[in-house]
Amino acid sequence: MANISSNLKYLRKKKGLTQQQFADSMDIKRSLVGAYEEDRAEPKYELLKKFAEFYELSMDELINETINDKWKPKPKGDPANIRVLSISVDSEDRENIELVPVKASAGYLNGFSDPQFISTLPKFHLPMFRQGTYRAFEIKGDSMLPLQSGTIVVGEYLENWNELKPNDTYVIISKGDGLVYKRVGNKFKENKSLKLISDNPVYEPYSIAGEDVLEIWKAKAYISMSFPEPAPEPTLETITSMMSQMQKSLKNLHEKS
Repeated sequence: MANISSNLKYLRKKKGLTQQQFADSMDIKRSLVGAYEEDRAEPKYELLKKFAEFYELSMDELINETINDKWKPKPKGDPANIRVLSISVDSEDRENIELVPVKASAGYLNGFSDPQFISTLPKFHLPMFRQGTYRAFEIKGDSMLPLQSGTIVVGEYLENWNELKPNDTYVIISKGDGLVYKRVGNKFKENKSLKLISDNPVYEPYSIAGEDVLEIWKAKAYISMSFPEPAPEPTLETITSMMSQMQKSLKNLHEKS
């Protein structure tokens, strides 16, 4: 929402409203208006919708356009290329981390933008994640070993897809593949393909069309119920190899001295 703060400030002044007058119209606190206009906070989905209706704009225009004296609204009927994230908040208006378990992953593909569906997901908080928007996804399969099937990956919402970094891991929501956790292999623009790579070399890399991508979440942490196995007892072969390596190292040190 790179333009939302400046757009709200411009539109309010264009209507000749003070922050208090606009706050009264929206039934919110004046301090919130100031926070939104100074980019210290972001309005939730339902409030954004209310703002757009108040200014007789589409959600796409309010969120993605730079509205100023030179701006002209698009003719009605133009297809909207809008990407709005539905979230849930707790009683203190803090964003929850919603958990998408495997059994809900198919439903998520259809309900990811539906506030009512998002509200039905399990929710929790992690104290280290206070800035940004996060969601947790349970992964399945063995394509991303050593992360086991059933591991929960916590991802941060990536609004600007140009910030996607090759070789980092992401949860990708797409029309064809649904929900996958993969390493990416290329820079990405929405009209181009995205290369996805499994950490398990048994699985070949593959590409998906940019137009099929719905959401991208940058992996920030994981929660696993599987604990590492203890290191195996050294065998005679490994001990012999270690001794041989030590002898070579000592010989090299002696020759250099």
